[in-house]
Amino acid sequence: MSTRAASVAVERRDGGHRLAGSWVGVDAANAFLAHLESRAFSPATVRAYAFDVVNFARFLDRRGVDLAEVVPTDIFDWIDWQSVRRPDRDKVVAITARHSSAPASVNRRVAAVRAFFEHQVLAGSRQDNPVPAPRRGQGLRPKTRGVLGHLGPGRPRQGGRLVRQQRRLPESLESKDVSAFLADLVTYRDRAIVLLMVFGGLRAAEVRSLRLADVDQGRRQVRVVGKGNRERIVPVDRTFFAELATYLRVERPPGLTTPECFVVLRGPTTGRAMTEAGMRSVFRYHRGTSGATRVRPHRLRHTYGTELAAAGIDLLVLRDLMGHASPETTADYVHLCNEHVAAEYAAARAVMGR
Repeated sequence: MSTRAASVAVERRDGGHRLAGSWVGVDAANAFLAHLESRAFSPATVRAYAFDVVNFARFLDRRGVDLAEVVPTDIFDWIDWQSVRRPDRDKVVAITARHSSAPASVNRRVAAVRAFFEHQVLAGSRQDNPVPAPRRGQGLRPKTRGVLGHLGPGRPRQGGRLVRQQRRLPESLESKDVSAFLADLVTYRDRAIVLLMVFGGLRAAEVRSLRLADVDQGRRQVRVVGKGNRERIVPVDRTFFAELATYLRVERPPGLTTPECFVVLRGPTTGRAMTEAGMRSVFRYHRGTSGATRVRPHRLRHTYGTELAAAGIDLLVLRDLMGHASPETTADYVHLCNEHVAAEYAAARAVMGR
């Protein structure tokens, strides 16, 4: 058992993310994060795994459990610790507390810690992985594909999780909300960012990491490096490029060597790449001043996908445009287009009735 309180946190180091502090598992966790980097996992993925391991480390410290002593029941206690109530006779957990962690967040943390322990097994630090294998609906355990196999292609989209997770359809926005939000923005940079999300479907992280070299104004398209370092070329409406051109000419400080397209415009960090916190601050402020309280980066992206699906775009094309790893994710956008579905059904019935 641990006899003293340990500290642990994520810090930026040598361009990557590592754990720092007095927790006994810091070295093991950093070896795991280095392994992720060696396998060319994206910086965002490594960062997310680092924070997930920190969450688990703080739980172990509060319960006085050493890393080497972790057993399967500790994993379920950890789930409970995240404000999740677990039925006694079921390995699938239902979220009941209003302020609990979201089911997707808990499942992501469990997957990260499962991979962390799998790495320790392969490194010879442990003989077994204490994270319970998820049960499938048919009572079978999923096939083992090695360390981090759960991240590989073809993993099950439903089931196989320790926490019961409701599948939700993407939330899109009404045009009046998007228009009100855009009208409230005061910089060309911010308008270009929003237009890139709603007319290009880019994720917030993809917008922040977009480089000037990735923007082709002549062809009106951008090169995007998304999740899993997958690259895609996305055509974007001319209104985005008009705002972008003015931002580059009027607002972006001249002579910058910063490769990222969107940078901080004022303050002590002027000229540096826009951060996640900075983008959140922009959206939070203008949601309040514009009254468009539902506008968030991912909902702008969902609006893009929904509009294209409603227009009848081929789903394979939509999948490529949005950078989805699974076709099931792309198919969700069709479910939102009730008018399109109704029209297709009516047309089919008309043919059948002839």
